[in-house]
Amino acid sequence: MYLRKAKPEELDLICDIIEDGKKQLADAGIDQWQNEYPNRDVIASDIDNGRAVIYNSDDHETLGVAAVIEAPDNSYDTLEGEWLSDTTKYVTVHRVAIFSHHQGKGYASQLFRDLFDYIAENHPDADSIRIDTHKDNAKMQHLIEKFGFQRVGRIVGVYHPTDECYVYEKQV
Repeated sequence: MYLRKAKPEELDLICDIIEDGKKQLADAGIDQWQNEYPNRDVIASDIDNGRAVIYNSDDHETLGVAAVIEAPDNSYDTLEGEWLSDTTKYVTVHRVAIFSHHQGKGYASQLFRDLFDYIAENHPDADSIRIDTHKDNAKMQHLIEKFGFQRVGRIVGVYHPTDECYVYEKQV
């Protein structure tokens, strides 16, 4: 399995994966991504700025997506908490989704492992990796913590006025 930067012609594919992720969250009773975020404009911007990555199987089937964003990330301007490292050299991971027909096969864990390799290769100066997820998304919280991230605080109203998200950081 491997990660690669998304191409402009893959906008519809990425939007389909994100919409599938929204449905998975809704089916689980999680209010994350149930509004206008992330939308087509956000995803197009990710692609245009080289932040969108596609996760493929070895036979080139698309399994999932993520966005890898270099600092600064204004999503965390209102962080209620304290970072592990006071640095401007960090990378943020956003908009992680695996196609529902690939759920339960360990791909989310493998995606995280491969994301860290991708970040190390493409952002060698990064001191830390930051990520957040909705307070009700226990599966993602478990995955994040499984890979050594520490919860450093929360943000409220960044993606939607009522959203509360837990914020994590891992030093690299």
